[in-house]
Amino acid sequence: MTDSQAVLTIAVTAAVTLLLRMLPFIILGEAKKTPPFIMWLGNVLPYAIMGMLSVYCLRGVSFASAVEYVPPSVSVLVVVLLHIWRRNTLISILGGTVCYMILVQAVF
Repeated sequence: MTDSQAVLTIAVTAAVTLLLRMLPFIILGEAKKTPPFIMWLGNVLPYAIMGMLSVYCLRGVSFASAVEYVPPSVSVLVVVLLHIWRRNTLISILGGTVCYMILVQAVF
């Protein structure tokens, strides 16, 4: 990729990102109330995202030995407990990731 192609790619990506960020405000406007469907999505999507991340992360777990299933199992438990305690998706994901990395790198 040449320098001009890289600059053009970055410019197009920035423009599309900016447009996508502004689109809800353009469509809904300031004076309009947020539609109920959008409010419903705001309530449901964090749990759906957590579910999809859980399935994605656990898809390759083997129960052949404890080394393979204990770190993911403990990390899932940490994610669930953090989410019940704090109700914050970011803290839950970060806590589970840190727990998993500590278990894999230092313990097992």
